[in-house]
Amino acid sequence: MATRLKDIANDLGLSVVTISKVLREHPDIAAETRRRVLKRMRELNYQPNFAARSLVTGRTWTLGLVVPDLLHPFFADIAKAISVEARKQGYSLLISSSDEDPELEVQEIKQLLARRVDVILVASAQWSVDCFRMIEEHKTPYILIDRRFLGLDANFVGVDDEAVGALATSHLVEQGCRRIAHIRGPEVSTAVGRLEGYKQVLASYNMVPLPGHIASLGTSGDHRGEKGGYEAAVKLLASNPRPDGIFCFNDPSALGAMRAILDAGLRIPDDIAVIGCGNLSYSDFLRIPLSSVDQGSENIGKSAAELALKIARKKESLRPKSELITPRVIVRSSSQRLPGRQ
Repeated sequence: MATRLKDIANDLGLSVVTISKVLREHPDIAAETRRRVLKRMRELNYQPNFAARSLVTGRTWTLGLVVPDLLHPFFADIAKAISVEARKQGYSLLISSSDEDPELEVQEIKQLLARRVDVILVASAQWSVDCFRMIEEHKTPYILIDRRFLGLDANFVGVDDEAVGALATSHLVEQGCRRIAHIRGPEVSTAVGRLEGYKQVLASYNMVPLPGHIASLGTSGDHRGEKGGYEAAVKLLASNPRPDGIFCFNDPSALGAMRAILDAGLRIPDDIAVIGCGNLSYSDFLRIPLSSVDQGSENIGKSAAELALKIARKKESLRPKSELITPRVIVRSSSQRLPGRQ
């Protein structure tokens, strides 16, 4: 037979109420009592009945995560970090992908609401805030990750994307680039912010984007990846004058751009310097190691999980909070020119 709370209580000479309070992390349980109870639970391989616990506490000990693309290393890193932190606190993580489809995202969120997850975390593909109003109507807390919405007062964990664009563009200027192009993402906050940071830095050097030097990945910046970057770079290479530096919305698009540059018989970084964003784990192992702005994906995931767990434990609603992770430039061969080389 499965071990019951009553069995543990009898073994330790405690009440069932005390054992239950340990499981609920009640503050009035002494540390030594908590230690004894948890030790005995491990010895007896006690498995909590989460369905029964949820009826008593109103919690399911689950978090829900929706991302645009599970194959994108940036979102995979975030999901892994959230899972690690959730597991430490006895929580489970339900993960789903929207495939950058707003309608599919709504379906996935409805599934998480039906499962009564304690908190929903979402890197959204939406164009409006209607979906989040639906979550609010269900009185389920949520956290926006990576992408945010103007006018929506919500929990957010990510980076300052204007700072990302400024860092990448400033680096190319410092490497001697004077005709800096940008492969931009779709109309989401990350792409809008990075484009603005790019323009601000050019303006600070009395420069402006030259005609044809801003190319778009289309409606999906994370989903199209290398193919979109390749197509955008081909358009940039056909412009006159040709860019001598390219800041790419993310690392997958930068990989596509580098392939287009090499296919055209040009050299990286001598003819065109390239920098991406995301600092993918394999960037160091490429034929030409890719310079990138590191957004701190693991830190984003960890901070988002810590905030979600804090919200889940509070019975009353908390004031929305924004946490910004500081980005940094990781310089590699794709953008690093020799001193004095133009």
